[in-house]
Amino acid sequence: QVQLVESGGGLVQAGGSLRLSCAASLRTFSSYSMGWFRQAPGKEREFVGNVNWDGGITNYADSVKGRFTISRDNAKNTVYLQMNSLKPEDTAVYYCAARRWTKTGGRYDYDYWAQGTQVTVSS
Repeated sequence: QVQLVESGGGLVQAGGSLRLSCAASLRTFSSYSMGWFRQAPGKEREFVGNVNWDGGITNYADSVKGRFTISRDNAKNTVYLQMNSLKPEDTAVYYCAARRWTKTGGRYDYDYWAQGTQVTVSS
């Protein structure tokens, strides 16, 4: 069974940094694009960013562009979300997700989802 396991969440002060990791059991990790999403209490899940199969193309939501960076290490079957200059409004549960690069679905149409990890930013 496919599993995506996240780590790296926690509590950080405003202006600080965190790095989230997502390790995947996918047999052909490089055949998947990887995405990051987040959901705050009382809010719908929102897109944070994604990365293509080799890490050469990334996309980010306007709210995090310039502060967050997505990268991947296919040899380790792991995708990362580096978060800098964190703000209280970044507080949310963060999820990584995977989908086949050939898939033509919408922004939220992913094949597999991780369990989520809490990120809390204090002011």
